[in-house]
Amino acid sequence: MALLTGAVCAALGSAVGARPEVVAYAGLAPVLVLLGLVDRAVHRLPDVVTLPLAAAAAALLGAAALVPGGPGGPDGTGPSGSWRLALLGGCALGAAYLVLFLVNPAGMGFGDVKLALSLGVALGWYGWGVWATGAFLGFLYGALYGLVLVLQGSATRSQGFAFGPFMMAGALTGVLLGGFGA
Repeated sequence: MALLTGAVCAALGSAVGARPEVVAYAGLAPVLVLLGLVDRAVHRLPDVVTLPLAAAAAALLGAAALVPGGPGGPDGTGPSGSWRLALLGGCALGAAYLVLFLVNPAGMGFGDVKLALSLGVALGWYGWGVWATGAFLGFLYGALYGLVLVLQGSATRSQGFAFGPFMMAGALTGVLLGGFGA
């Protein structure tokens, strides 16, 4: 776990650089790695972690927005990102996952909905393009994993698996792309 967390933090540090949001992302990364491992092991994302994580993501990126050299410009966007878009991104991704949960509760857990709040905040910081990319990649990674399992014969089409790690991997990819782009 320590190696994985270190690798994720190093990748984030490399992509984001010396901008204020790197502290937020590096602070969130260990919790997300832990959540990914828990979800993979027990197919649960505990409320005691997911809900405070969403608040922490918003608070940490809000603090980054206040740092001199952080986001600027009349609309709140600048070289780093936008706290307003981060909050909207969290609400939007949470709402999208809620709709998916309500349409098919057996296909997605409510823990994924709560996790989507914090991931949406992290992705929204860099704008809607990064948000959409990270959200899409989570589904793509999960679909590819499921396809491999089905083709290997080790799973059926109706068998479930932990989706949180794929959501996090998609969000990480999106944040890395956003960080390099900023």
